[in-house]
Amino acid sequence: MEAVSSPLSKARRVIIKVGSSLLIDQETGHPHTARFAMLAADAAKLRAEGKSIVIVSSGAVALGRRALGLKVGKLRLEEKQAAAAAGQPKLMRAWEDALAKHNAPVAQALVTLYDTEQRRRWLNARATLETLLERGAIPIVNENDTVATEEIRYGDNDRLAARVAQMLSADVLVLLSDIDGLYDADPRSNPRAVHIPEVRRLTPEHIAMAGGANTAAGVGSGGMATKLDAARIAMTAGCATAITLGDQPGGPLSAIAQGARATWFIPEITPETARKQWLAGALRPTGSVRVDAGAAKALKSGKSLLAAGVTAVSGRFERGDAVDVIDPDGAAVARGVSAYSSEDATKLIGRKSDQFEAILGYRGRPALIHVDDMVLV
Repeated sequence: MEAVSSPLSKARRVIIKVGSSLLIDQETGHPHTARFAMLAADAAKLRAEGKSIVIVSSGAVALGRRALGLKVGKLRLEEKQAAAAAGQPKLMRAWEDALAKHNAPVAQALVTLYDTEQRRRWLNARATLETLLERGAIPIVNENDTVATEEIRYGDNDRLAARVAQMLSADVLVLLSDIDGLYDADPRSNPRAVHIPEVRRLTPEHIAMAGGANTAAGVGSGGMATKLDAARIAMTAGCATAITLGDQPGGPLSAIAQGARATWFIPEITPETARKQWLAGALRPTGSVRVDAGAAKALKSGKSLLAAGVTAVSGRFERGDAVDVIDPDGAAVARGVSAYSSEDATKLIGRKSDQFEAILGYRGRPALIHVDDMVLV
């Protein structure tokens, strides 16, 4: 089959997941400086093209294991958490050193399962990452293994990367692996294994391939099965996903941008469409806000909802809950995620954003509902 045209060229926001097997020198247990340098240069090149870049990076446990003298083999949860605590600073130092050569500031973002599954925490995490990207930084994301329990852990960064892609409405997720994509059999043992360059709909056959022949692909806590699960999550969010070889001359991102071998998972919808569908159908409103005619008109022209245009608040809701927006005639014009609780929203009725801090005691967001968190109905 012919190589698939890379969606990277048109991507506005790219999430890159890097596993510990690529970043850690297996002989010394230290950061693989040459690969850090290669990946940093590759990411910086995309950043110079105007793309927002987020790196989801493993490696903390592997680096901390050596620092603490922990035995080779499976670690108990408390040992893994101790290793993560000792290794995370070393991991960040390696990324900071590598990206400093490209004048790219980095920022650490440690998240847990709760941060991507609970709406209010999801909103906070997204706002932080969005602010970092707006300031030109490259966030380095990892699971917060130091505090997570077995019951609330992702356990692998493939799925975490997909949730980050979903959270940030990313266009492309790149999963760097030790294999250049999905095969119908294990290419290490079967020379006739066929590479699958493109998937537009994940089927049970694809899942069976990952659970059987490709189980060992992608060493670390993940594997091909978790990569397909990540691709599924990303596709539902309108994000294209690539599984490709992480160690490529000149950098894996540059390579797939030029058509190098990878398996591309192509969604049928865009990130914007996916977000609007989620807002319209997946969230049940717990309250409503009534707006004046000027605010209703502004919403229809693609503006955020400002408190100055609100005339009444009904129901009880918290920040992150869905609410309906009602026009002066009583008709619902939009649905969105509120940046304020009903109690605080009531205090802000008719007020301008520069008054929020004096009224609430904290600065808050300028919009009651941001346009990115709203869909017209």
